[in-house]
Amino acid sequence: MDEEENLKTGTVGLKLKSESDVPDLTARVHLLPCFVKYDGPCAVSDYFKPKVTGVEVDGLKVEEAYFRGRKLEGATFPLPQGYCGLVLGKKIPQKRKTSDMTESWNSDCWELDAKFQSITYWNHDSLPSQHDTFLRSLHWLSVAEALHKPVTSEQLSGSSIHVEAAAARK
Repeated sequence: MDEEENLKTGTVGLKLKSESDVPDLTARVHLLPCFVKYDGPCAVSDYFKPKVTGVEVDGLKVEEAYFRGRKLEGATFPLPQGYCGLVLGKKIPQKRKTSDMTESWNSDCWELDAKFQSITYWNHDSLPSQHDTFLRSLHWLSVAEALHKPVTSEQLSGSSIHVEAAAARK
């Protein structure tokens, strides 16, 4: 069966809290180069203690930390202007009578738990650089913005003049 046939369309509900109720996790969000098979509370700050090294590579200030005895080197960078990171949690529905349950309610309801404006990403075997896959992936945001930006009639007429001139030269 084709993967697209399994996909369903629908909407995702997002419950927004007031700005003051949403914790700001800026400078406390980390992208580790591993998968941690745990999803509960823990005293991360007791064990994971990043330090600034004073080294700068490609304009990125290198930080150092250890995770389970392995040295990590990373960098903190702000998210691009106009973007912010969100931490979402599955919204648990309030108890209702079975007769009140309708098909309009589904499990795609989410709640905004926190937000952030910067992220620290970590490498295990190399210094952070502008060539890292994660940083390069953020370049797509500027490409997408340019692709979806409205085009003015002046820009269209200017580009058609260039196309006609190039065609005339051939």
